[in-house]
Amino acid sequence: MMTFDPRTIATPVYEALSGLRSQTQENTRLKEQKNQAVELYTYLSTWGMMRLKAEEQALSQEGKRQVVCKYFECLQTLANLQNANLTGDRGLTTLKNLNTDEYLGLTGLGLALAREFSFWATAVYNDVSGED
Repeated sequence: MMTFDPRTIATPVYEALSGLRSQTQENTRLKEQKNQAVELYTYLSTWGMMRLKAEEQALSQEGKRQVVCKYFECLQTLANLQNANLTGDRGLTTLKNLNTDEYLGLTGLGLALAREFSFWATAVYNDVSGED
């Protein structure tokens, strides 16, 4: 019997955001990272996984792009899909080629992951405020 451990989702998110946070002291970049992490759930629930993946390529602010990349890295790790690459340029093709059950399941996991990003952004970036 497998026991659910809530740290399974929380730990990679905390580590991803902490890692990004430690890479810069530039306030504008930190605000971008925090805001993007908080907004992931809303974007994903409104527009869906494929559009979020496409948005990763379109984002002009590096801080926001970094968060979306980390999101898909965490999702790749947690989903444990065989031969599926959600990161980088091939991620959109992977999402497009999933069967319906896999895509819907991944979206459910993605929404739970996005909630974690939102929570941990507030904790990790607690000293970063305001919007640009």
